[in-house]
Order: sequence, then C-alpha cells, then structure tokens
Amino acid sequence: MSNKKVIENYMEGFRKGDHGQILSCLTDNVVWEMSGLFYKVGKEAFDKEIENDAFTGKPKITLIRMVEEGNIVVAEGSVTCQMKNGELLDAMFCDVFHFEGDKIKQLTGYLMQNKQL
Repeated sequence: MSNKKVIENYMEGFRKGDHGQILSCLTDNVVWEMSGLFYKVGKEAFDKEIENDAFTGKPKITLIRMVEEGNIVVAEGSVTCQMKNGELLDAMFCDVFHFEGDKIKQLTGYLMQNKQL
C-alpha cells in the first residue's frame, strides 16, 4: 500500500470512529504532536486522544491535497466537529506524516480555526 493510501485509510478511520483502523496505520512507538496543543508517544497514548473528551460525534474530514516525497507525506484539509461546550470546531489542518516502512511513525499536525470575517 502506498503511503498516501495509508493516510486515506487513517483519515477514514477517524471519520468512522474506528480505533482499530487508525491504530493499524501506526508504528508501536508512534509520536503525535499537535503544535501548541499536545505531544503523545506510543499507540496507547494515541488511542486515548482519538476521541478527545472535548468533542462529541465523529469529525467530518475533507482532504484537499497530499504531497509525498521519500518517507514523508504532507496532507492538507479541513475538519469540522461538534464540541461538547456547544461550539463547532471548523478548522483547516496541515499534517506532516513520517513513515517507517508502511506505517506512520510520526505525525506533526498544525490546526487553524476558520474565522468569519
């Protein structure tokens, strides 16, 4: 499976709320960093963050583009999800995935809330 296909499978797992599908895309010692928000190491820590307590329901994720070079894939897209406090997360993301073989070994994510002008 190509690295881009792994990312598509990973994103589909989030859309469905399928922890097993998401975790199958990761190395055991995966590192997940959301710039300015959190830093997680290992599948167990990753699994606990998949359904963050601040949110309800499943996210709507739209991939806009992916660029692959060597063992790195950069994915750009949008995400919306209902928050438990009543607000809506409506954001753009840019995720940088580092691969080891056919698994994600590191993910650095950048998230920016869309704002009405």
